Parts: sequence; C-alpha cells; structure tokens
Amino acid sequence: MRAISLIAASVLATTAFHASAAERGQGTAPYFEPGGAVRFNYGWLDYAPTSHLQLELLQADVDTGAGPFSFSAQYRWYDGFHAAHHAYAGWQFSEQTQLKAGIQKVPFGLLPTASQSFWFGSGYYLGIEDDYDPGLVLVHTQGDITWHVGWFSGDEYGSGARYDRYSFDVAQTDALPYRERQRLHARVEQTRSWAGGELLLGASAFAGNVQNTQTRRHHGHQGAAMHAQWKRDGWTTQVQWVRYRYDIPGKRIAMSAFQAPFEIAAQADVLSANVAYSLLRKDRLDDLTCYNNLSMTRPVGHGAGRRDSWQNVTGCSLQKGIMTTYVDWIAGRDMWFGGGEGIGISDGGPSQWHSRLNVNVGFYF
Repeated sequence: MRAISLIAASVLATTAFHASAAERGQGTAPYFEPGGAVRFNYGWLDYAPTSHLQLELLQADVDTGAGPFSFSAQYRWYDGFHAAHHAYAGWQFSEQTQLKAGIQKVPFGLLPTASQSFWFGSGYYLGIEDDYDPGLVLVHTQGDITWHVGWFSGDEYGSGARYDRYSFDVAQTDALPYRERQRLHARVEQTRSWAGGELLLGASAFAGNVQNTQTRRHHGHQGAAMHAQWKRDGWTTQVQWVRYRYDIPGKRIAMSAFQAPFEIAAQADVLSANVAYSLLRKDRLDDLTCYNNLSMTRPVGHGAGRRDSWQNVTGCSLQKGIMTTYVDWIAGRDMWFGGGEGIGISDGGPSQWHSRLNVNVGFYF
C-alpha cells in the first residue's frame, strides 16, 4: 500500500508552486524565486492497515526569468523514489501569446484540474488530468477565448518501463508492453458572465499513438472532452465528460506512477461532477474550502472483464500562511487505489465500496 499512500502526497503541489513568468506578462525585470515544500500524511483505511503519520514528500522548485523569457522547474523526493514534476522554458511573444517548451502540463479538459480535493478525480489516474509530458504548447488569448495547441513526444522519461514517476502514463508490462508516442492536442475555452457569476465553457481533443515495444507496431490513441465551470459568491461548480480510446488488440492497457503499474479499460467515458464552497476567514484562516468531487469511469461496450469504477471525495482544505491542510473522506468502488483491481476492469472479484480517511499537512516556502 506504500504506492497508494504516496499518491496522496503528490496532489496538493499542483497549485502550490510560484507563478511563472508567463503569468506575470511581458517585459518584467529579472527575478529568481526558489521554493520548496514538505508534507506529512496520515490515512485510516477500511481495506488495508492504517498508515501512521509520516513524512512523504520533499520538494524543490525554482521560477526565474527576465523580460519575455521564463523558466520553471520542480523536483520531488518521495519514500523510495524521486521524480521530476515539470521543467519548461517559456517565451512571451505578446500579452496574448506565449510558447512553452519542456516537461509541462498537458492542456486537456478543465484546468488546472477537474477537482478540488487532495486526491484529484478519476481522470488523474487515467493520465488525462494533471499530466506532465515533454512537448511544445502555444497559448493564445483573444478577447474572452483562450486557445491551446500542443505537441508532445511521449511520456516524460521516454520509457513505459519506468514506474517511478509523478504523472500517470502508459506502462510497459510483460502482458501489455506499450509506451506513449507522439500526440497532438487542441483546447479552446470561453469565459462569459452568466447568472451573476463567471462561466467557463470548453472543449479539448488529442490524437496520437502508443507503441508495442515488442512488435514495434504503433496503435492509435485518441481522446476528447467537454467541460464547464461556474463560479459565484464563493461557490464553484464543475462538470466534465471525457472519452478516451487506445486502438490496441484487447480490452485493457496498463498505466503506472508512484512505482505501481495497474490495468485500465482500453476505451471508456469519464464523467466528473464537483461542487466547492470557499469561505474567506481572515481572522483565523486565509481560506477554508469544502467540496465534494464525484467521478465515474464507464468502459465503452459491455462484457466480461469490464466494470464501472466510481470515486467520491468529500473534504475541506484549510490554508493559513505557509501551511495547507487537507482532510478528505475518499470512497471508491472498483477503483484501483481503493482496493479495486484497476479502473474500468474486473477480474471476477466482488464489487464493493471501500473508503479512506486521509489527512495531509503541507508547508510551502
């Protein structure tokens, strides 16, 4: 269960590192901002031994730049392995257009994430949420519309046989010897006012390949998403639909991260519905946000070996100065982290819900 515990230690830092130079705009003075984090985690599980409070993450990051040029990198040390989170350079051509090159977040679906909880949604474990790969991304904003166009060479290490990584990528196993190859991404999102709040509407798509490392043959890999987000008076509501497909022989493919490979359905729909409410309490806390994140993975087609997977996370995040604490109740049915055999699959075991109480305390510098 160490790999499961380590996943919990990864999620928070997605939004914790400093703003990049691209977010500052063009023409800034030279700057250099080092940073880091340390996190502790405790988990009570109804499907495995309870984990003790333990140090699970050390993190170092840097943001630097001058004028239109920027650079951002982050590296992480977990229990038993270490991995790069991101490392990219950016160039701000104008106030509306930026190019980034390197290991960076893949522009797909709701950004920065289709969730508010420490554990993300099901899409994270399927490699379609908070995924970081090496490539080029052009971002252009025109009025209330933002475009992303990207090309990615594969996974961040160029090998599906390496399981010690942060992002979930296609894994090379004896039974399913695949690795990610080139992909093209496109994403568009529009911001508008609606019902007294801010409404985001967007769509994403990608097309690429995975390679069988034994036969050297390439197989198609496609995905599409539609998403919406509405914010008003501290409330945030998110909905998203994703369909992904691996055109491989058979009904499964393997994924891996945090030293643990597992299998998923080769084709599935992923539905997410989230609600969150943020209370600003400047007297005692900088922020208190409570949320419920529900996601479901439904394999395309029916038959033996496939089964719907569910995940629901109810919890709150508390922020005060450099400290951020997450308290989450995670429930899953046929979900890989919660005692399931994988995601969207069945090996004949019973279908039942499992749950976990998770507390994570992080300090960000």
